[in-house]
Amino acid sequence: MFERLKKKWNVGWWQFVLIFTTFALGGSLCARVGNWLLSFLLTEKSVLYWIIYVPLITVLWPLCVLLISIPLGQYRFFSNYLKRIWEKITGKTNAKRIAIFASGKGSNAEAIIHHFKNHPFIRIALIISNKPDAGVLHIAAANHIPTLIIEKDDFFKGNAYVEDLKNEQIDFIVLAGFLWKVPTALIKAYPQQIINIHPALLPKYGGKGMYGHFVHDAVINNKEKESGISIHYVDEVYDHGEIIFQATCEVKENDTVDTLADRIHKLEHEHYAKVIEKTLVS
Repeated sequence: MFERLKKKWNVGWWQFVLIFTTFALGGSLCARVGNWLLSFLLTEKSVLYWIIYVPLITVLWPLCVLLISIPLGQYRFFSNYLKRIWEKITGKTNAKRIAIFASGKGSNAEAIIHHFKNHPFIRIALIISNKPDAGVLHIAAANHIPTLIIEKDDFFKGNAYVEDLKNEQIDFIVLAGFLWKVPTALIKAYPQQIINIHPALLPKYGGKGMYGHFVHDAVINNKEKESGISIHYVDEVYDHGEIIFQATCEVKENDTVDTLADRIHKLEHEHYAKVIEKTLVS
């Protein structure tokens, strides 16, 4: 049970112990405060006592837990935890809902999912892939995130799944290794709300066919001294939209496509989720 909870909350053992301790101390404080308050109103534990006690404890519990969480350093976790409970009860949320489009293993998607696991204002609400056997779908399943497999004709000749996205109340789209060009219908439905990460320093080494190892091969063959990542808005032209962020890394003389790709992946995992967060909450 403890291992399942640790994975669900996406925390290490030390933080798990602090969270569990907060629950215990918060519950104990809640009971003591409730009994103390009722002692001023009722001298006996009659039926009326319990009728008042239950709703009183319901109100006191989140306050007591938040109070205990402060000295234990778990305030952010519990504020997010209580916020999600409230959203489930009311069915209302102000969080931005993100759809991630991916075609492959999903390492970038996984890093983004973990970054926003307990975020108060951002939710990864949907994973979309054009490949039914893509590794990213297994990552989505492991994190209990709904998925959608899209078909080429419907994507390019239909409504580009705009209705599906709107039905899921998607606010923002993130491309994470998605190999299809985004159609105009989707761009018009989400203007300046679709971003992509490119494994090179745009405007160089962008455009049709410049993805994956093709990019790194071109960079190495042209004897570039540096490469990097470019995070940009998506428009109707491949790798053309406004650049939001770039980070660089050295291209070494003995680099291969694989060694350079590893260095680029580290930059992607380090920066992509942070840039998404800054873009949405700034």
